[in-house]
Amino acid sequence: MNRKRRPVKKRNVLLLEPNYKNKYPPLGLMKIAMYHRLLGDNVTFFKGDLKQLVLDQVSEECITKLYKVDSTIDWITKQTFVKEFIKRKEDSLFDDLDFVRSSNKALIRNCLKYYRKYFLQEQYFQKPGWDRVYVTTLFTFYWDITIQTILFAKKLVKKQSELKVGGIAASLLPEQIEAETGIKPLVGLLDEPGMLDDNDLVIDDLPLDYSILDEIDYQYPTRDAYFTFMTKGCKRKCEFCSVPKLEPEYKNFVPTLDKFNQVTERFGEQQHLLLLDNNVLPSPRFAEIIQEIKEMGFVKGATYIEPNQLDIAIRNLEEGFNDKAYIRRSSRLLQDFSKRLKGQRAQQYEEILEQFELSSLETTTKENLLVAYPEIADLYEQFRLKTPKQRFVDFNQGIDCRYITEEKMKLLSQIPIMPLRIAFDHLAFKEKYIKAIELAAKYGIRELSNYLLYNYLDSPDDLYERLSINQKLGVELDLHIYSFPMKYIPLDPKGREHLGPHWNRKFIRAVQCILNVTRGIVAHSINPEKGSFFEKAFGKDLEEFRELLYMPETYIVYRKLFEEELGYTKEWLTLFREFRDTSRHNHRFEEVKKL
Repeated sequence: MNRKRRPVKKRNVLLLEPNYKNKYPPLGLMKIAMYHRLLGDNVTFFKGDLKQLVLDQVSEECITKLYKVDSTIDWITKQTFVKEFIKRKEDSLFDDLDFVRSSNKALIRNCLKYYRKYFLQEQYFQKPGWDRVYVTTLFTFYWDITIQTILFAKKLVKKQSELKVGGIAASLLPEQIEAETGIKPLVGLLDEPGMLDDNDLVIDDLPLDYSILDEIDYQYPTRDAYFTFMTKGCKRKCEFCSVPKLEPEYKNFVPTLDKFNQVTERFGEQQHLLLLDNNVLPSPRFAEIIQEIKEMGFVKGATYIEPNQLDIAIRNLEEGFNDKAYIRRSSRLLQDFSKRLKGQRAQQYEEILEQFELSSLETTTKENLLVAYPEIADLYEQFRLKTPKQRFVDFNQGIDCRYITEEKMKLLSQIPIMPLRIAFDHLAFKEKYIKAIELAAKYGIRELSNYLLYNYLDSPDDLYERLSINQKLGVELDLHIYSFPMKYIPLDPKGREHLGPHWNRKFIRAVQCILNVTRGIVAHSINPEKGSFFEKAFGKDLEEFRELLYMPETYIVYRKLFEEELGYTKEWLTLFREFRDTSRHNHRFEEVKKL
């Protein structure tokens, strides 16, 4: 017998992502958002200053009350003033406004002062308004802000048992999080029914709710893509990797086409396909995976024309799907579109926006958007951007060179993969890695990338050799290979301080200084006048690289100043080499000491 699918009462659900900078949106929260929408709950997503979240809530309550005090005033257009008054102790703000002539002036002032006190004295913590709050966690080096977010969330939720903490850090260090917050995290995936409520929904199988990304100001660098998995887990059990703890079971095929179609129908077609599989190549169903990718429209040479985003937003508003997000999105689209019009069309368009009070987000309402849209729909469709763009597939976590065969590379070449990421974490995989790159070149895959793990069991010499191999392969095979050296950080919250057995702080800082100059990317590039960029940055051979490791950091970062203008680098190298070459200090120099 099926369990009930929805609670009797709609719940107010808050989804929080700590205010750190991250590249990808929170996929777990996007699935949870869809889950609660299916249950009919009210869902809010927030990322930013948590005080601002509370201010927004208090201001909304205040405006609702103000309409009851004096409904002749359009309080929606006064949102900015209301927020400023509530968060600042300046009564003069009140006297500067035209509505002070209202016969309800005293009541208005009292209402504003009440909510100011309510906010500034944090009285809202005494009456929490959220039935359930979720906090996602990411990497352990965001520990402090993650803990702060959880502690703040405890004050926002009605019952502590309804504060749900999950995600990567929560799954890797649940005991530490519980010790610091008193909240027992959800560990691993939500891949079984009934894990949050008494129903049959499997949250991990649900499509993502892309709409929540329009509820916040933060812009994720990677956004216009389908985010999904074709497999889960990994066959390998690498000691440095957290995947065995996060996804202990290897699933060799995760059907994706239905979710893909649901996302397209609700949110519109996305340009790229970003796959987050941790190790897709071991799957015996790899050929099926490639076929499904092609069925999604990602074939070699595929192009994409952005759908009518305003039409999608209006349709979702008509259906009542996340009004807050689609009011914000519609407002942004309307403002951006005005830049594409000129002359009389631009004037007519601006007049329509003014007529329906759509010239700014503050005055934009759902009702006016729905009424105004027929007036501008044809114009928007005619002049919106329709330039075809290339589509790409990205196995973002990389593929394992040890599983690459000619047949699998041939299959990969049938989709618009850009770039092909092949892991090169150990020099021991040198021969297999080189063979994989050669196969990629053979099948016309010319854009490649990889992460190079360092500060683990490797040595600085090891890192240089792997970087050098990529440089040579790029030249010999006419490829673009972009390397991203990634420092190994253990799971411990203070893991950024970790030093591998063959590294010390000076070596780590030297590599980081070089990468700061290259913006974290190491790629093949030759200037006819200055020569190889790689050789300039890392040294033309291993001996020069070793010298760079000992060089003062300012000499590395401001190389032109100290090398060409002041000439200090040459003097330093002379003294350094004399010291290194003396028999007295030679043996000591061969040892690595932790500083």
